Order: sequence, then structure tokens, then C-alpha cells
Amino acid sequence: MERHRVKRLPVVHNGKVVGIVTRESLVHALATLALEARTPSASDTAIRERLIADLKKEPWAPLAIIDVAVSDGVVKFTGALTDERERLALRVAAENIAGVKKVEDHLVWVEPASGMVIEPPAA
Repeated sequence: MERHRVKRLPVVHNGKVVGIVTRESLVHALATLALEARTPSASDTAIRERLIADLKKEPWAPLAIIDVAVSDGVVKFTGALTDERERLALRVAAENIAGVKKVEDHLVWVEPASGMVIEPPAA
């Protein structure tokens, strides 16, 4: 819109103009969505920090090859494992933290001998 100096666009429904949207309105809406998506709540931050601190104490925890995200009390693991037993241990560590509502496992297992990547089991 900016490149072509378009400031307003018609909103059409069933072939009829039902309104007009401005460039300013679109930018404002996108900025609001981006801000909401990126701002974790204090409790989510606390859950993540506690989980990372707990995992740092464990010699088996694969912190270098996994990522932990928390949103609305839902812990989401992504990354890779080299020992399938770590999957359950990570889940238990997360579930033992107050405020965790659910744990999502998006970890892949990399079989060390062959390098074969195995997707996580269906939930």
C-alpha cells in the first residue's frame, strides 16, 4: 500500500462495498497483534525460568539442543533428543512445576548410530 501510495481500500462483501479500511488501521491492527503474540505473561516467564533452572541441575538434560516455550501455562518442547528416555523425563520435569496446564512434545529423536530422525509419537 505504501509503495503505491494507497491510503484506503474498500471492503467488499457479496460484490457490495460495505466499508473502507485505512492503511493506518491495518498497521495499528498488525502492531497490536504482534505485541500480544510476543509478550509472555509473568507466570509463563516464571514457569519457563523455573523449568530451565531445574533442567540445568540435571546432567541428562539436553538443554543445548532443545527449546522451551511457555504460553498460557502450556509448555512446548522443540528440538532434538539423542536418547528417547529424555522425552518422558522432560515431560515429568515440566508437569511438576506449578501452573503448567499442558505439555506439548515437538521433539524429534536422532538415532545416534545412523543419524536417522524419528518424529515424536502422536499424542
